[in-house]
Amino acid sequence: MTYTIDWLAVAPELTVVAGILVVLTLDLFLSRRDKYWTGVVAVLTVSLAVVPLIVMAADDLTRAMFDGSFVVDDFALVLKGLFLVAGYLVLLMSVTYIESDRYYEGEYYLLLLVSILGSLVLASSRDLILLFIGLELTTGPLFLLAGWRKGDAKSNEAALKYFILGVLSTAMLLYGMSLVYGLTGSVRFVGIREAIPAIGAAQEPALVLGVLLMIVGFGFKVSAVPFHFWAPDTYEGAPTPVTAYLSVSSKTAGFVAMLSVVYLAFPDLTSIWGPALWLLAAASMTVANLSALRQRNIVRLLAYSSVAHAGFMLVPFAGAAVAGQALSEGLSATVTYLVIYALMNLGAFAVVIAGARRTGTGDIEGWAGFGSYAPRQGILLVVFFLSLAGIPPLAGWFAKFVMFQAVIAAGGTAAVWLAVIAALNSVIAFFYYARVVKTVWMDPAPAELGEEATAPATGALRLAMGLAAVAVVVIGVFPGISAFFGDATTRILNGG
Repeated sequence: MTYTIDWLAVAPELTVVAGILVVLTLDLFLSRRDKYWTGVVAVLTVSLAVVPLIVMAADDLTRAMFDGSFVVDDFALVLKGLFLVAGYLVLLMSVTYIESDRYYEGEYYLLLLVSILGSLVLASSRDLILLFIGLELTTGPLFLLAGWRKGDAKSNEAALKYFILGVLSTAMLLYGMSLVYGLTGSVRFVGIREAIPAIGAAQEPALVLGVLLMIVGFGFKVSAVPFHFWAPDTYEGAPTPVTAYLSVSSKTAGFVAMLSVVYLAFPDLTSIWGPALWLLAAASMTVANLSALRQRNIVRLLAYSSVAHAGFMLVPFAGAAVAGQALSEGLSATVTYLVIYALMNLGAFAVVIAGARRTGTGDIEGWAGFGSYAPRQGILLVVFFLSLAGIPPLAGWFAKFVMFQAVIAAGGTAAVWLAVIAALNSVIAFFYYARVVKTVWMDPAPAELGEEATAPATGALRLAMGLAAVAVVVIGVFPGISAFFGDATTRILNGG
């Protein structure tokens, strides 16, 4: 094994590590009043980490280290960029949200940066060990962040439920990985793929069990049905910026891990994991959308929406697998959907934070007439919620388009049925997104607003909403911009 280190390839991770050390040091010495500087450093750290990504994207080289266990190719660059952009927007939301809790502010930003570091490592991982470290480094800090409101019973319940189910899923994932390693003798994805044909019939049941246990572990990370039970309560109980991060970066990390493993290590085992992903996709879309119809709290509605979108993201990849077609088209569509979903969902949560400051409530009924006294935020809510519904000319329409295009192109009865299920669920989803828009713009506002309904959005929060809105509109009008994200995934095997 060669231990030569390409310092440019690991520059984003090293930048975040440096930021973590600076935040930790500042938190030790700054007074409570000055701890906001830890947030400033966190934002600057994420911004600086983008610079080496741009440099590597410009030279268009595939960089591999440790015998291919750590790879920076186009696929990794796209996902690292997505993780950093998502982290940047969440940090902007956090400046407003936790300003009243200065005492623990340093720990908050420290944990967020550690999670971002894990996601960057995960995007470049090409073996089971590095993938597991990256995935757990991403999700581990979120167990603490979910319970950040220490005096809130819902927040405590959210953290406890997330932790217990998270540990259980991690154990199943690790057990599945150990079975695969024991049978193939390799932790690298390429080595696993090459060793699988030599596995005898006597060992095949153990291989099937290992693959399915890994799918179960990944299913929890992406909050797919039936592994979604933690999501609604955790999303509602956690601080809203943490919920936004959970719904985007944590979910994306789970998808990156799942897609990397099945695409690179198990491409010849579609008969095992293909039907499993088909069931996860169909169940996630249907159960989550039907559950969302009954929600009265806007954060819980977005929680079920997030679960439903996990199902939509699985559709093209699962459709290609069950149809026995090339997986590259499905992978491309899934990653394109991931990128667009991240932007519009982060924007939706930013509006929810701003709206809760104005209305003083998270109940949808309490947002009646919100557009009449906060028109700019009301317009942004329409943009993000209709984009989540897939309405042109907003970015969400292109995400749905590439999803349907990929699953229909796969052909086969199972893929067609999955497309039909996705179409029906798209209609259901439109209904509950439109219900929120109708409440905000068509229902009469209360005669008198509560005293708490006076807090305007801060500059950082307005910047987060503005950046997300611009991205959603531009990609919707010029969808060719997002085509690069999908095309880059077809070159994922370069790092194999």
